Amino acid sequence: MKLVEPPSCSSPSAIVFIGRNKRGQWVAQEQNGLYGGLFVNRAQAFKYALFENGHHPETIIELARDIELDMGGAPASSGAIPAGRVA
Repeated sequence: MKLVEPPSCSSPSAIVFIGRNKRGQWVAQEQNGLYGGLFVNRAQAFKYALFENGHHPETIIELARDIELDMGGAPASSGAIPAGRVA
């Protein structure tokens, strides 16, 4: 039997941003920093975002600008992902 970790998201309407960081790695991050990760390609970042947000592709936003993973958990005041630490 394969064990599957449940999604981290508590709301199906959670916005998840995906994009590349300055190092070229793919990042997926929930808008308030509740969950996120680094990925080797876009497909894996998108797959993770879908799993975590309850399979709602309409709430996944791919950014053209750099995005840095910030797992501080504090909501961004401007609604955008703040530049921060890379885990």
